[in-house]
Amino acid sequence: MMADTSFEELAMPLFESLYNYARWLAREPAEAEDLVQETYLKGLRGFRSFAPGTNFKAWMFRILRNTFLSSRTGLRIVLSIDEEPDVVAEVPDGRGTPESLLFARADQRVVQEAIAALALPFREVLLLSDVEELSYREIAEMLAIPIGTVTSRLLRARRKVREAIAGTVVR
Repeated sequence: MMADTSFEELAMPLFESLYNYARWLAREPAEAEDLVQETYLKGLRGFRSFAPGTNFKAWMFRILRNTFLSSRTGLRIVLSIDEEPDVVAEVPDGRGTPESLLFARADQRVVQEAIAALALPFREVLLLSDVEELSYREIAEMLAIPIGTVTSRLLRARRKVREAIAGTVVR
């Protein structure tokens, strides 16, 4: 980031991505709009503390997420150790992943419902990775979790979405 780059120049291109993420978190358009507005306000106020050379997009997404979580009284994210999946490497074969092939055949509404049904920790890593195209490292930094946890949650989220839509796809 150059020293003379303004908050507006960095933040405005992120508006649509932040709003989409807020919609998935809040699930209500009006609440998502408020959340994004508050995120921009906090970002502008704290812009002097933003460290040049770091990821501005991840910084803004972290502000949005923290604003959302702090707006929920008593909201806690709890994962059961029993629910952790066996981590298996996914190797692309050049013809698309099984998820991409399945999603391509599935109704968009069914996919959206399957994603919406995920618990927040899984929904957010899936959205940040597959929709917002953040790297695992950016997601780990934004959510303040290890990269291995990002990988584990992403694998589990994809598996749950795949299972949810598998029965609805006509073969």
